[in-house]
Amino acid sequence: MPPRPISAPRMLPFWAATLLPVPLLAGAALWGGGWGVAAVAYLTLFAFALDALIAGTGNAPEGVEFPAAEALAVTLALLHLALLPLGVAAVAGATGLSGAERVLAFLGFGLFFGQVSNSNAHELIHRGGRGLYRLGVAVYVSLLFGHHASAHRLVHHRHVATAADPNSARAGEGFYRFAARAWVGSFREGWRAETALRARGSRGGMHPYAVYLGGAAAWMAAAALALGLPGLLALLALAGHAQMQLLLSDYVQHYGLSRRIADGRAEPVGPAHSWDAPQPFSGWLMLHAPRHADHHLHPGRIYPALRLDGGATPMLPRSLPAMAALALAPPLWRRVMDRRLAKWRAKGERAGALTGL
Repeated sequence: MPPRPISAPRMLPFWAATLLPVPLLAGAALWGGGWGVAAVAYLTLFAFALDALIAGTGNAPEGVEFPAAEALAVTLALLHLALLPLGVAAVAGATGLSGAERVLAFLGFGLFFGQVSNSNAHELIHRGGRGLYRLGVAVYVSLLFGHHASAHRLVHHRHVATAADPNSARAGEGFYRFAARAWVGSFREGWRAETALRARGSRGGMHPYAVYLGGAAAWMAAAALALGLPGLLALLALAGHAQMQLLLSDYVQHYGLSRRIADGRAEPVGPAHSWDAPQPFSGWLMLHAPRHADHHLHPGRIYPALRLDGGATPMLPRSLPAMAALALAPPLWRRVMDRRLAKWRAKGERAGALTGL
């Protein structure tokens, strides 16, 4: 069997989109001024504009390999672990920024951690190697969200689009109610899943929640010792900003979608159980996290190879970051999405009637 082709050019947009904000954020932290404006503009207005201007890139050919994909994931994780202390120092006022510059630093670093670091950590915890998984956990722990590494893999992927998944939003549920339910529910259910594995003898060693909680405590202690109360508050604010964006992604990508239940069991996860977004630039920036349906169908598939299937998958009307921003205003969100959700459900019911399901 001939070796599969290797694709380097398809990786270039991912490298460019994710790494270009890094010098802007460093400049925003150290010098403020236009650097902060540029960082925030890149992650908002510039991203939205390019999503509108660039034509869709389609799917990678079957069998193409991406040897640079893991290298980018490792690079982004290490950059995150370096940028977080810098961002904390900037927001805390330790680098000499003005009040307005500190606000811009908070917005810029928070958007990067929420859109790029979260997406990259998600990619790493799905990779096979122990080192890559631990690096992903380290990113989540630094954002005081370590339990997501357990809850996402053991709970969300198993129970997505059912009432048993805290991170699947119900139809008509506003984001703020969902966020409180999802944060507490994912922490609790992830704990239960990890504890159950140890009770059955499937896993050994230290309970991962000791790592999650101990690591979070270590980050908070380091921020407080280095920069006092302002440092601790800055870390909490940046972590909260990043966590909110992760919860927004979960909310948007599964809003109102549900799996049929028969004989007490949910139907298999399919392409109809996640909202996708095909916009190219935000896809590169978020390592194809908006191609969410294919990820649920193939959790081990590396991000450049994730595919879109517009016929079988519900599509968001705008990019994932744009829809996340809309979700912050629940009445506007419902005005846009509830009608779209009803049409998708009606389509599924018609298909089910034709197939006898």
